[in-house]
Amino acid sequence: MGQKVNPISFRLGNLYTWNSLWYANQKNFKKILLEDIALKKFLMQKLKLAGIIGVKIERSINKIKIVPQVTRPGIVIGRGGSGLEELKKLLSKMVSIPEPEKNLEISPEEVKNPDLSATFVAQRIAEQIEKRMPHRYIIKKAIEKSMSSGAKGVKIALSGRINGAEIARHEKFSQGKIPLQTLRAKIDYAEIPALTRSGYVGVKVWVYQGD
Repeated sequence: MGQKVNPISFRLGNLYTWNSLWYANQKNFKKILLEDIALKKFLMQKLKLAGIIGVKIERSINKIKIVPQVTRPGIVIGRGGSGLEELKKLLSKMVSIPEPEKNLEISPEEVKNPDLSATFVAQRIAEQIEKRMPHRYIIKKAIEKSMSSGAKGVKIALSGRINGAEIARHEKFSQGKIPLQTLRAKIDYAEIPALTRSGYVGVKVWVYQGD
């Protein structure tokens, strides 16, 4: 039986840091954790057009800094900062800090090379599978783009009723190398569901960005 671990959590503290940076006592921990999950879920849905791949949250005593990692920050900011102000109003209702409009900070971070992000690659594959495009063609193109952008290796796995097949199956595609046991190896990982008419198809992506 294979022992599997998320490549990012396996490297926490050594290569990566946590996406939520804060401290809470036993009384407030549950409340803040659920608030973080709700904020991330909302932003991942709201900023889909901006090409969001992740959200970082930093909390101090009465302040919150939210950093959406997006491929198109102009869509988040909007004309003259109007988009950012509207987003701040929506998020102010979701956070439990005094004077949220004053103590909440949103600063979008641009992702320079999205084809090296496992989340971006997985999102794009899932969207195309939902549109009933041929999965082998999609994956071949995704791997080519990532490798040409500077990735040292890419692995993609699909599980479920691929192409609406009667029996669910598991397919793997890879190019280059993916040293999962090497802690210094910078490996980005993401898993995204493709919700097709036939059912749920899981998409997993590993991108080796170098040491």
